[in-house]
Amino acid sequence: MSGATLSAEDLTLGYRDRRVIEGLTLALPPGRVSAILGPNGCGKSTLLRALARLIEPVSGRVTLDGADLHAQNTRLLARRLAILPQAPLAPDGITVGELVARGRAPWRGFLQPWSDRDAAAVAQALEAVAMREHAERPVAELSGGQRQRVWIALALAQGTGVLLLDEPTTWLDLPHQIEVLQLLRRRNRESGITIVSVLHDLNLAARFSDHLVLLGDRGLVAQGAPDAVLTADHLREAFGLAARVMPDPVSGTPMVVPL
Repeated sequence: MSGATLSAEDLTLGYRDRRVIEGLTLALPPGRVSAILGPNGCGKSTLLRALARLIEPVSGRVTLDGADLHAQNTRLLARRLAILPQAPLAPDGITVGELVARGRAPWRGFLQPWSDRDAAAVAQALEAVAMREHAERPVAELSGGQRQRVWIALALAQGTGVLLLDEPTTWLDLPHQIEVLQLLRRRNRESGITIVSVLHDLNLAARFSDHLVLLGDRGLVAQGAPDAVLTADHLREAFGLAARVMPDPVSGTPMVVPL
């Protein structure tokens, strides 16, 4: 598996008469971990949904390795790009293994029997999130952190080169937030998959991401390496926040301290 280049070209997004994002151009680096940041209501999740072809742009386009997302076959696109929405719900009574197996749907035709390749993909995904021994457990019995790992395993079992996640750490306590972000970065380093997440915690995003996209109420504020994006001027423009930025004493990545 190798990462792909996901790009937006002069992208405008909105709902009815309201424009959320206008004229946005960005290129997310292939095979790296990116995070989309910004204040509430600035269009972070809307942008992620557009990158996943869940909403159609008002104008502009999203491309995957140079090809327009909206011109691609849906099943073939699902073999290249996976999205994990915010706070997904599992069907009642479903087990961990059954839920993760649903990630193989794009690779299986109508009435096609379950294959060794499918079984191997599910096993590898469960192993990657350290949940293989829980395959027979009902999802409803798991802790919040465990459930989030299972959802990530479902997306990994899909076997794509791009993984999009909408606020994967929401509702998790700090140790579980770190656990999920460590898992995603480890998966990126091992497989080269391109990972893009919407995140709220600036310091965790800086620690676990290679590339940041910072949005404000007026659109794109900055994109690039964490130390180039998380500056006092950019934080003031995006959030109206007075802050000092210093090196994290543990990771050396930018650490935002509000004033």
